[in-house]
Amino acid sequence: MKVIKQRTKIDLLKILKDTGAINDGHFKLTSGFHSKYYLQCAKLLQYPNITYEVAKEIPKIIGNDIVEKTNTIISPAIGGILFGYMVAFIMGKKMIFTERKQDKMELRRGFKISKGENIIIAEDVITTGGSVKEIIDICNDNHANVLSVISIVDRSENVDFNVPFFYLIKFEIENYEPNSCPLCEKNIEICYPGSK
Repeated sequence: MKVIKQRTKIDLLKILKDTGAINDGHFKLTSGFHSKYYLQCAKLLQYPNITYEVAKEIPKIIGNDIVEKTNTIISPAIGGILFGYMVAFIMGKKMIFTERKQDKMELRRGFKISKGENIIIAEDVITTGGSVKEIIDICNDNHANVLSVISIVDRSENVDFNVPFFYLIKFEIENYEPNSCPLCEKNIEICYPGSK
């Protein structure tokens, strides 16, 4: 695991390690790939005071123009909710979230997106960007404007959302196809953490 870029003045790598958000072992990711490392930002997000210190970096990196134009922060359940909520609190914005129902992200609980609404999508960790892309589709279907995507961690291979993407720290973490995983070859026990 290698830090490619950190956009914060706080030592986010240390915070992630100290809170147990970085795990070392043999993991099956939601994408199906295997990895030696697993990021569980819920371990960081369980501390509101630390999460606040992390999330208050977001307005600094996205800039006043986007902050002022934004009406709503939206996050995918469940990982992005706490981060999105804290960002919304710091920015003084409304926050809603989507939920997966039968393998598809949906707006539920009476949440609505209005035509012309300016939205930021907040996720804790971006790996493939699949959930975020589903939210972008929901926003587009409702004729809203996605101003940007934000995350604590970017561990993607340069995913493109066709909108500005801001993250606090970027990791290069090697993923392995299950049929060619060196960790499997060494018979290292695999864990599927998911929401565990």
